[in-house]
Amino acid sequence: MSKFRKSASLTAGLLAVLIVAPANGFNLNKNILIEAGSKSCGESTVNGSISVGRDATVTGDLETVNGSIRGDESARIEDAGTVNGALRLANGVTARDISSVNGTVELGENVVIDGEISVVNGRIAIGSGSEVSKDVSNVNGAIQIAGTTIGGDLATVNGDVTLTANSVLRGDLIVEKPNSRQRGRSGKRKPKVVIGPGVRIHGEIELEREVELYISESADVGGVTGVMTLEQAIRLSGESP
Repeated sequence: MSKFRKSASLTAGLLAVLIVAPANGFNLNKNILIEAGSKSCGESTVNGSISVGRDATVTGDLETVNGSIRGDESARIEDAGTVNGALRLANGVTARDISSVNGTVELGENVVIDGEISVVNGRIAIGSGSEVSKDVSNVNGAIQIAGTTIGGDLATVNGDVTLTANSVLRGDLIVEKPNSRQRGRSGKRKPKVVIGPGVRIHGEIELEREVELYISESADVGGVTGVMTLEQAIRLSGESP
């Protein structure tokens, strides 16, 4: 299954969970606050945001349709998903799978995701010292990875990708070819892929479409396959193009 088809199923999946089998603490039109240092078995809302306080522990899912999800420093949560809204986790947060259909995902420093990050339309930004055990993927939106270890693949269709600060990608970096629904304006431009100094990609850079490919002279890449080759990459002597 392509990364896009997997991400595209998020809308139906999140709506089904909320409508058919809502989690504990289900609400319709309400913002939810889980107090700092407290414990919760999970929260759901349709039209509202969810905020998790510093050092709070959530043992169930956090789900909303129209609203953002925020985790303050050192909070511990399980799965978190939103359809229309951003998802922001502060420094030191731990979580499992996190997902958004239409919204940005931003992780601070030293965040641990023991699962995957899936977005359809939205930017993904991960701060230094963080770890993601599985895949990171979106369709549209920039992906900015700094000083992070990713255990699975990193994939996009139309997004620019930047890996910096000695990041490690244990899987492949994949840029998929857009289908007819994905082309639009963003599908006509070449995504920019920048592999910065000290970055290590254990797998390959798999390109199903042409990109602007920049690779640092000090980066370690397993190879480039698909419609481009490693020889077509522009070598960088500095931090960025």
